[in-house]
Amino acid sequence: MTEQGFLLTDATLSQLAEDALLHARKQGATAAEVNVYEGFGLTVTARQRAVESIEYNRGKDLGISVYLGQRSGQASTSDFSRRAVEETVESALAIARFTAEDDCAGLPEEALLAREILSLDLYHPWRLSSEEAIALAIRSESAALDWDTRISNSEGASVSTQEAQFVAANSSGFMGGYPASRNSVSCSVIAGTGAAMQRDYWYESNRDAGRLIAPEAIGEIAAKRAVARLGAKKIQTGVFPVLFEATVAASLLGHFTQAVSGGALYRKASFLLDQMGKAIFPAFFNLRELPHLPGGLASAPFDREGVATHEREVVRDGVLQGYFLDVYSGRKLGLPTTANAGGCHNLLLLPGEQDLAGLMREMGRGLLVTELLGFGVNGVTGDYSRGAAGFWVEEGTIAHPVEEITIAGNLRTMFQAIVGIGNDVRISGSKQTGSILIEGMTVAT
Repeated sequence: MTEQGFLLTDATLSQLAEDALLHARKQGATAAEVNVYEGFGLTVTARQRAVESIEYNRGKDLGISVYLGQRSGQASTSDFSRRAVEETVESALAIARFTAEDDCAGLPEEALLAREILSLDLYHPWRLSSEEAIALAIRSESAALDWDTRISNSEGASVSTQEAQFVAANSSGFMGGYPASRNSVSCSVIAGTGAAMQRDYWYESNRDAGRLIAPEAIGEIAAKRAVARLGAKKIQTGVFPVLFEATVAASLLGHFTQAVSGGALYRKASFLLDQMGKAIFPAFFNLRELPHLPGGLASAPFDREGVATHEREVVRDGVLQGYFLDVYSGRKLGLPTTANAGGCHNLLLLPGEQDLAGLMREMGRGLLVTELLGFGVNGVTGDYSRGAAGFWVEEGTIAHPVEEITIAGNLRTMFQAIVGIGNDVRISGSKQTGSILIEGMTVAT
């Protein structure tokens, strides 16, 4: 199925969008916006050197939002026939007629809309047959199983390739779209036996499969990480420095972005209310949004509302410079949109000078966290408590693995207590960061 490619042309998607907008106007809508999408892909999983699952996916969707003054309604369909599209528009209008007026509802101001659709190198088809994908997955898992005799079992290796294209348009004259791809390889294995078993994994993801490391390397990293966790011990309860490995450090940026996102702010459900222009982090902390990064996993020339994206400083020298707003939340707060409808676009925490080993030496004695478990984070108060696993560090080097521990604190305090940022930047999604060292957190068994 993946070899067939897209079933619709971009011209067809554009025509569907135009037809939907035209019908909305004919039916009395004062404004409308539409998104037409098509996507497909292949995911295979191999376990114990044999195929375990093969999944093909293919889908399409047309979603429309209509406005009757400041009342709005939304509807969607996967049927692209003319009558189905018209009925979808009419359904959205029927909903709008029964909704309350909202003075923040409506399309973006025309001056904010993207007029030039930048090419950002986001589309690299990886047209694997199922047989080729299975072979790659088996190569990855086999490399893990053969890496060390202590690898006793496997949760499997997966290969995934996904392609999508879309066109977004609105009644203010905006229309734009592009194709994009995302390809990944992952492997998860188990080391040890009985009650002493430990699991770990590794994965790589990229727009361009040619930039992925070899599947064998992914399997070997997964095996190495699993074996390293054998012999885990509990540790004493206390307040210690905690070093978040880059693989989990991105979650701290996730808590920050959620706290300064429009929905949380206008609902007053954030521990970072009214912090614009204030020092949230130490002075060496600088966070940028880079939406036009070529090949970036979260790059986009415009957001879901058609607003042109732009590079910006979110945090400069520790001071909050901007929120994450779409048009609606911006109006609620009396602020302009930041072109973040749909999420953030390649957040990069500027790295420090030290690698992970250097940060461990700086920490001296404390906890290196490589896995987080559960989700004990209160977005309103900032209280933070999560299960964790990783390694105990003595005199700047790993002493032994640890498990069944909890790390706790408050995110406001944790952000201020960051004392180091690594240069071991991990690129795996919309947030890019190296390891992060926090001066002190409560560690409990």
